[in-house]
Amino acid sequence: MIKKPATLGVGIIGGGFIARFHIRSWTGVRDADILGVFDPDAKRAREACDLARSLGVGQARPYASITEMAADPQIGALWICAPNFTRGEVMEEISHAVRSGQAELRGVACEKPLGRNVREARKMLELAEKAGLLDGYLENQVFSPAVVRGKEIVWARGAALSGPPYLARAAEEHSGPHMPWFWEGTLQGGGVLNDMMCHSVEEARFMLTPPGAPRDTLTPVSITAYTNCLKWQEPKYAARLAKASGGKTDYLKRPSEDFARSLLEYRDRAGRTLVVETTTSWCYVGAGLRLSMELLGPEYSMQVNTLDAGLKVFFSREVRGRAGEDLVEKQNAEIGLMPVVADETGEYGYTAENRHMVRSFLAGRRPEENFADGVAVAELLMAAYRSAELGKTVPIPFKGLESYVPPVARGAWNPKSR
Repeated sequence: MIKKPATLGVGIIGGGFIARFHIRSWTGVRDADILGVFDPDAKRAREACDLARSLGVGQARPYASITEMAADPQIGALWICAPNFTRGEVMEEISHAVRSGQAELRGVACEKPLGRNVREARKMLELAEKAGLLDGYLENQVFSPAVVRGKEIVWARGAALSGPPYLARAAEEHSGPHMPWFWEGTLQGGGVLNDMMCHSVEEARFMLTPPGAPRDTLTPVSITAYTNCLKWQEPKYAARLAKASGGKTDYLKRPSEDFARSLLEYRDRAGRTLVVETTTSWCYVGAGLRLSMELLGPEYSMQVNTLDAGLKVFFSREVRGRAGEDLVEKQNAEIGLMPVVADETGEYGYTAENRHMVRSFLAGRRPEENFADGVAVAELLMAAYRSAELGKTVPIPFKGLESYVPPVARGAWNPKSR
């Protein structure tokens, strides 16, 4: 029998960019402390632990392995923030540690995407179930305060009086990922579609689903998608990627898509057609990361744009400082009129997401956003890739969905060779 401590001890697997986003969000999370970090790079693990301690969110210490951290009786849940291509092995080790009696854990939460394809995503779910673990899918945008509050208002007032919404739009755009492995289709699982459309399709589905209704209220019917490499296959920019990766990333021969769009059709239980439009890009040059969402109904609409910030600053050309991301994630400039996202972890949904996961694990219930949702997202993304590959609309599910691996994830996609 697992004891029920008042505070949940959390261990984080991975000490990089996204792990540190979660650590910073923990200043708004109660009833849980970050007690450990495992990363194959010991220096990165130590730095993540130092960040946790400096913020007062837990006396984190580095561990030599995932199993060692899972076996610590003070740690009751693990957050998987490791790179996409390692998540299957990570989950195998967690599941084995629990099933072999080396560890007692309440739950595991995993960053998006759950798997690089449907088979990998379903394996993650299967391993969690075999180990008897509660599972949480870390899709931050469905916990974003603007999205949550906007949905509450639209459904309580607009939908209640004039009918449910029928169209959701979601876009995520920035100038490209931080780490070289993100650019490699074989490691990441694709390009911008896999990396960022996972957010857009799930946020849009959430908005179209009636409050409190289960996921299967909406049934995906078909998808039409388009992908291309608009910027980063150009010689100047391909050379930049090659340099950053020590020559490993070759976008002249093995690009990943830096632009993707999709049109997704759902049917609700009353037989009505609902539509989701998504746009994702790694070739957007603006102030920084831009998230935009819209929801439209018969007599109402709502909009969110994260760069419509309440705070703006201006620096003349005489202010010359070092490059950084202190104003907004994926910041592209340090002078001019700049929007400032004052609390990125809060506005993007990380704080509320982690509060929800902690409360769910402590209460012994499965989080509302869980691995089953991660599997459903993987199914939508693979259908989008198949549509883009064929150049036509495909049904959901399509034949071969379970085993499908997109050409870009096999290193076999090059739009310039069409």
